[in-house]
Amino acid sequence: MSKEVESLQKIIDEHDNIVFFGGAGVSTESGIPDFRSQDGLYNQQYDYPPETILSHTFFMRKPEEFYRFYRNKMLCDTAKPNAAHLKLAELEKAGKLKAVITQNIDNLHQMAGSKKVLELHGSVYRNYCMKCGKFYGFRHMLESTGVPKCECGGIIKPDVVLYEEGLDHDTLNESVRAIAEAQVLIIGGTSLAVYPAAGLIDYFRGSHLVVINMAPTPRDRNADLLIKEPIGQVMAQIHA
Repeated sequence: MSKEVESLQKIIDEHDNIVFFGGAGVSTESGIPDFRSQDGLYNQQYDYPPETILSHTFFMRKPEEFYRFYRNKMLCDTAKPNAAHLKLAELEKAGKLKAVITQNIDNLHQMAGSKKVLELHGSVYRNYCMKCGKFYGFRHMLESTGVPKCECGGIIKPDVVLYEEGLDHDTLNESVRAIAEAQVLIIGGTSLAVYPAAGLIDYFRGSHLVVINMAPTPRDRNADLLIKEPIGQVMAQIHA
């Protein structure tokens, strides 16, 4: 166990109001591609850049193209929770972790057993008809073709926050409250480049800010503890 991981263990041992804030790096070890990494979605070839395809405007104008990309790249049913997801669920069960705030839309935290998960950018496991509001699950979207339609004729839209769309107010408010009340905030697997999500860190007033990320983040200089290792490897060494 490295000196940094030992320090993290000590912080976890001494506190029982910990909040975790995570991004794509938490899921890359489960085989879900990170948008901004070297082999991530942003560096692959498409007719349009992924930021454009995953925008509200593009969804409304070219739904066929949107859904072709969405099924191909966003619906991954083979991914399983990794050591980071599992350890966070364990820490919650032990009464240490009060909330997971995630920018991911893959449901892996819930699969690992976490109960208090605040999904800033929604989830591919929830989909609703834009006309009547009927709910459709992950499997329905995966097996659909073309533009998925509801029985009423409306288009089924993923409950995912696209570019140009606002975050859910209730989720945002709950996240702000959790961060503001936390003694320890662990930031993991995120470049903190996506706003407004990344701005939530400003509400932290606790005693220990921990950053676990391979690449530098804008918060590294504020961190009490900085660990530049894959988050799954780090969390695997922690005891709840």
